[in-house]
Amino acid sequence: MPFLFYSKEQAALIRTLVKWVILGCWAGVVSGAASAVFLLALDAATRYREANPWLLCLLPVCGILIYFAYSRYGKDVEAGNNLLLETVHNPEATIPFRMAPMVLISTVATHLFGGSAGREGTAVQMGASLANLARGPLKLSAADHRILVMSGISGGFGSVFGTPLAGTVFGLEVLTIGRMSYEAIIPCFVASVVGDIVCRSLGVVHHKYPTVLTAEPSLKTWVLIVISGALFAGAAALFGELTHQITQLTKKHLPRPWMRPVVGGLAVIGLAWALGTRAYLGLSLPLIAQSFTPQGVPTGAFLLKILFTAITLGTGFKGGEVTPLFCIGATLGAAFAHFTHQPIELFAALGFVAVFAGAANTPLACAVMGIELFGHHIASPLMAACIVSYILSGHRGIYLSQRIHTPKSQSIKVAQGVQLRETRIGIDTSILTRRGRKMWPQQVDKDQNQKDQQ
Repeated sequence: MPFLFYSKEQAALIRTLVKWVILGCWAGVVSGAASAVFLLALDAATRYREANPWLLCLLPVCGILIYFAYSRYGKDVEAGNNLLLETVHNPEATIPFRMAPMVLISTVATHLFGGSAGREGTAVQMGASLANLARGPLKLSAADHRILVMSGISGGFGSVFGTPLAGTVFGLEVLTIGRMSYEAIIPCFVASVVGDIVCRSLGVVHHKYPTVLTAEPSLKTWVLIVISGALFAGAAALFGELTHQITQLTKKHLPRPWMRPVVGGLAVIGLAWALGTRAYLGLSLPLIAQSFTPQGVPTGAFLLKILFTAITLGTGFKGGEVTPLFCIGATLGAAFAHFTHQPIELFAALGFVAVFAGAANTPLACAVMGIELFGHHIASPLMAACIVSYILSGHRGIYLSQRIHTPKSQSIKVAQGVQLRETRIGIDTSILTRRGRKMWPQQVDKDQNQKDQQ
């Protein structure tokens, strides 16, 4: 009888493995193909903009067109990555197919006319929305639909950066702070690996970063790594808060929505003109590359990239946050290394992933990405910087639909499943104290309501 039991168990496990390998391949193929089309179009748009600097003057017009396109055809997909997280948490929800072409066209347009934005958000949204197409024909259950969307997220992330392991972990980690969704590990891994293969096979060549080879860190270096992690957390928090605040302020003071991208576009044009440089437009890949060189970058480069990107995304232009976060972290890390006389490549690499770890609350995915991009020789420093940034960035981030499963400190009391947007009071996530305990404001209000009812 035990043999019969184990036979049935193994049969069930094999069926599960086969099922999710097949669905993971589907998600990987569509997300990898979409990422390839997107990256090739993005590269062409960037080269055309650089050859025709006057296009920057049309950025406000581009913003108006994006606004009207989404107001007429894309109101239900405008939330972007947050919509994907909501769909995973509520699998009965649907992801309209038009999310993919709309975010593709609007992101390429944003880059063509000089907006400072990334590419991860676009790839993830395309991957998830295209993978979602299999739900209807296969009549997937709500639970299977949830996992399928997660695999699309992994496929999009892994293929757009050429980091399949990081893509796998990102899809499992990004949904909930303090919890990994291992039920989706098979399709997330398959989708990320297949997506990367498909994307490369279609002619995409990913940007190469230097392999960081340094001596074993000394005690002093370890202390500086921890200090830099705290600075990276501050940069992540500043980026997220500034972007959210620009969004709120423009909504409050510019009642006509189409005016918001106009003001944002004019602000980007004014900043580029005042600084006399276009280094902070688009992805800023040359600025990232410069961060790893001995000459480094200007000390305040990370602040300027934060400002350019927060204005672009906060006023309604489309694109991701991750590549700008890479730039912010790499430039900050390089500046810190110059100031402390430490290896520039090491701290630029640490900042590259650690700022993203603090902003997206995904320390494991970011550490794995750092290992894939810069080499396993600095695995321990990468993990340390990502952990410090993740903890000290607090309960805030670029994805407001993330839910909190385990708070970052045991002294912080927060109801399980609370979204990051629900923890926001004004411009910060203030913690109140009652009877020696630290509690989130929402929990205080809940307790007070219960007392009033009694």
